[in-house]
Parts: sequence; structure tokens; C-alpha cells
Amino acid sequence: MLRQLIKRFLPRRVANFRHFFYAWWGAVKYRHPSREMLVIGVTGTSGKSSTIFFLRQLLEQAGYIVGSLSTIDFYIAGDNRLNDQKMTMLGKTQIQKYLREMADKGCQVAIVETTSEGRVQHRHRFIAYDIMVLTNLYPEHIESHGSFAKYKQAKLDIFRHASTYYLSRKVAERVGFPALAKDCCSELKKIALVNGDSEYAGEFLQTPMFDERYTFGQSETPPAAAVAGSFVARSVSSDRDGLHFVVEQYRLEPELYGEHNVMNILAAIGVARLLGADWPAIQKGVHALKNAPGRNELITEAEELGFKVIVDYAFEPQAMAALYRVAELLQPARVIHVFGSTGGGRDVARRFTVGALAGQKADICIVTDEDPYDDDPQKIIADVASAVASAGKRDGVDLFRILDRRLAIQKAIALADRGDLVLVTGKGSEQAMCVGAGKKIPWDDRQAVREAIRERAAAANGGQPAQK
Repeated sequence: MLRQLIKRFLPRRVANFRHFFYAWWGAVKYRHPSREMLVIGVTGTSGKSSTIFFLRQLLEQAGYIVGSLSTIDFYIAGDNRLNDQKMTMLGKTQIQKYLREMADKGCQVAIVETTSEGRVQHRHRFIAYDIMVLTNLYPEHIESHGSFAKYKQAKLDIFRHASTYYLSRKVAERVGFPALAKDCCSELKKIALVNGDSEYAGEFLQTPMFDERYTFGQSETPPAAAVAGSFVARSVSSDRDGLHFVVEQYRLEPELYGEHNVMNILAAIGVARLLGADWPAIQKGVHALKNAPGRNELITEAEELGFKVIVDYAFEPQAMAALYRVAELLQPARVIHVFGSTGGGRDVARRFTVGALAGQKADICIVTDEDPYDDDPQKIIADVASAVASAGKRDGVDLFRILDRRLAIQKAIALADRGDLVLVTGKGSEQAMCVGAGKKIPWDDRQAVREAIRERAAAANGGQPAQK
């Protein structure tokens, strides 16, 4: 109660000073571990976690020892656990604690997913970034930041911090990257890698103090003359076998769905090349890429019952639209979509946008709880369902409102016929559901889907477990 009162009446800017203190104290307590490794920051509106997941695989294929912190997992030199904190940039001193563990376990590279909310709360402070990546930028998180201009500024601030903090002190040879030394000296370069297809690319490329600036994308023309080089994907296509595209003279065909992943992979390729990975290693690594948990993740157990299930993190319109393009590739008989929207001060307008999109694209919509925080979950469901209904869906026919997410998933699995595709979106591999009073309920959409599939299979088998 006291925490909620303080949060309500104390100005956010003042309250966030405690985060600054924790960021400083964590760096001091753990002896500035980010100064002992090459550190890559990844920011943007979407695709951050997938880019990190792909980059990690490519760098390991090239022989580097890697650690990473992302929405998906906490990974240190081959050991990982799913992120169960419902927070991308961890609070108190935890980021520095993980970075220290990476350094002590011999990691040469640390990759840190860096968010706009993390910037507002100073969680990026005292991290000595060397390379900063912008995946993309479009209007999102507006209510949290107050406006798109403020949201964009938070991202620009991240780039500015990366380019100016801890200048000319990391010795390239000591951290294992002599090829990245500045001309005629041994300090690491500061490098920006920006989505050149973004209309805001120029603003990020103009960030001062970077030694070199690069772009990636599908456009042949870089958005600024100061760009040192570009990584361009050509001849991009996708089908049921995966993605197909060409970078330089190399044809790349990862068995992944979703053309949006081309940009995520391309960003990862750009960083890997900048770190000295050769093309044979990159090509081999791209062909072997695995999807991140909870990102376009096929639950293969459903195929024994004749339908498909995909669990995906998509919670905002652009990501959901990309998922529907994947669904079209699979040519399902029907699409049954389980989804909702979040509370806790997140964009209320998003409820209606995703509701309208699902109402137009899916054959059956099941609107359910997601992460209500302190908001009324029934009100969130009502808002989303109203937009679904406006697209022509009818309650009890092809629109269902089910508060309990487990029951909603069970409903979808029960309705699925042969050839159908069930989409379960909004949480991906997240390990908790955030409800009122700061509580987190253990949760995993993938586990809930598998349980529902087992129950349906058992029922079809006369109550006996399905035979393997």
C-alpha cells in the first residue's frame, strides 16, 4: 500500500533517482564488469529479443563466448534460464550482477536488451556499451512515455549514452577484439548499427561520438552520407520451407517463418561481421538458426491431432500483423486466435487496434486475460471484444470472452479441427502473469497449450493417456 501511494503521488522523475542510485551501486559493487567485455546493446520497438537470440547463435557459431540478457532469457556462456521476472532490464543491481558473472565465466561478448522504459529508470547507466543496434521504431508505449516524441527521445538517449559513456578506455586486445581498435591506437571503437529502412534512421545516425556508423535493411541507399557501410538483404521471399534472401553474394535460407525475421537476422549478421566473423561461419550459422522460445513457436504435439498451434509474443498491431502473414503461408482451414491486452498503464488504444485486426483476420476469436496488473481484467476484455465485434464477430458463435486464460486455451484446442491453426499470443515464453497489488502468478502459455492438447487426446482415447 505504501509503495503504491509513493508511486502515485511522487513525481516519476524524482522516484526514478533511486534507480540511478542502484545502477551506480551495482556497477561499483560488481567492479564495473561491462568494462571487461565487448558490450552490445539492442534497442527498438520490436524484434529486440529475437535479434539477440539470433546474434547469440551466430557469434557462438563463430567461436565467441557469449552472454545475453533479454526478455526471453538470461544466458551466460551456454547456461541459460527463461526470464521469469516480467522485466526486460532488471532492477536494483541485477544487471551488473549478471554482467559480472559473464565476465568471470570468460564471456567475450555481452548482449543487453535495452528498453525505453529502462532508460527512463536509468537502468542503462554505467553499462559501457561498444555497439548499439536499433531494430526499428514506430509508435508504441505512448501512454507510458506521454508521446511518441518522448518515446523516440528515450531511444535517442540510449544511443547518446552508448556513444559517450566510458570513452577511450577499453583496450581492444585485452577484451579479445584487436580488429576493432581505433586507427593507430588500441581502444575499442564505438559503433552504431541502425535499421536504414526506418524513417528515423538519420536521427540515430547523427548521434555524436560514434566512431563508425552502419545500416542494415532492404534499401540499397543508406540514409546518411556518413555511413561506413550497409548490410543489405536482397531477393527476400518466404514460403512453407522458411525464409530465402541474399546478402552480398551469399544465399541464406533459414528454416524460420516470418519475413519480419529477415531484418532481425540481418541485424545479427551485421554485428557478427563487425566483430570479425567470416562469411562461411555466418552462412552456416544462419542456416542452423533456431527460433527464440515463444516467438513463432510451433507446438508440435498438436500435429498428432491434425491441426497446428503457434505461441507467439505478439501483443501490438505490427507484430500481430506479421504473425498473420505467417499464418497465411500455412494455409489453414481456419484460424482460431486466443489473445487479450495488457493493463498497468500500457496503451489502452492498443486494445481496440488488436481487437479489430484479429476480428478481421481470424475465423474465431477468444478474448482472455493477459497481464491486467491493477486494471480490471473484465474491462480490458470488454474493450478488446468490442473491437472484435465491430469487425462482424458474434458472441457465442465466433467470439468468446473467457477470463481464465487456461480455460480460453482449452476452448481453442477443443474447437480446433483438422487443418486449423490455433494462435495463442501476447505472452510467448513469459513465465508469469502480472495481476493486482504487484503479484505475479506463475504461467507459461506453451505449457498450458500442451496440457490442453493432452487432455483432448486423452478424452478422444476414452480417458486414457494418448499412446506414443
